[in-house]
Amino acid sequence: MYPLKYLTTVICTLFITIGAASGQEVKVFGALGGRVSFGPTSLNPTVSSIIWKHRSSTGPVVKAIEWDTDDGESIPHPRFKGITSLNRMTGQITITKLNIEHEGLYTIDINSKEQEQKYKLSFMDPVPNPEIKTDRSDKTSDFVYLICEYSETIIWNNSAGEILDVKDHLPKGKFITVHKNGHPDDYYTCTLKNEVSEKTSDKVFRRDLFEEGGSVWIAPIIILILILALFIVFVLLYKVWEKFRKNVNKKFKGKPCIGGFLDCLGGNKDSMSFFHSRF
Repeated sequence: MYPLKYLTTVICTLFITIGAASGQEVKVFGALGGRVSFGPTSLNPTVSSIIWKHRSSTGPVVKAIEWDTDDGESIPHPRFKGITSLNRMTGQITITKLNIEHEGLYTIDINSKEQEQKYKLSFMDPVPNPEIKTDRSDKTSDFVYLICEYSETIIWNNSAGEILDVKDHLPKGKFITVHKNGHPDDYYTCTLKNEVSEKTSDKVFRRDLFEEGGSVWIAPIIILILILALFIVFVLLYKVWEKFRKNVNKKFKGKPCIGGFLDCLGGNKDSMSFFHSRF
């Protein structure tokens, strides 16, 4: 029983391998105006010539690029001139500034023999700019849904770079649930991806989704810092700028509290003793 099962597995594997190497079309995707590379990943060192051919749905077969050890590299057809190159080590063809004329079937001849593997180039629109939408039951809710709508691959990340678990959003897209947790600087991004492009959304911070309690201390702290800065500036000006010191003394000298403070700044020992005894 086990030998038969093993033999069946081997036979199935062989059929899959043979089928993949027996002329099946490899799907290749590009974007208009973009760049694409495809073809073998390695070549036998004895290769002496390579020819890439292109067959469109509306025209005859044309040579896109060719190379041999005697004549070097050339690009026979005008639609590939200036935008096509060949990797002689792997046999891969690269086409830039793609336009609709480049769509179609590509074959490669190595040492004047057409290879069984074929490449079907099709065009696909780049992904749109991702937009994160929010959905919540009410403004006081402790959680909110973040939604990214797209019909292909959607990846959600947090500020730690982790890929998040997502749920399907109907009719299309994925969403995550964000809970209020006291970390306002946490953020989330949505990445859209297809065969020809990838784009990531702007960051959505947790502080923009909830009124976090820690933020109420920001304004008082800023005010305190400003008051302290003004006090330091006043003391420095009083110490080093004589005209400023005279004007201040003229207006406030002898006044309760502030007068004693000015005496301290001026080095009056009696005033300093008074302040020490009080504080």
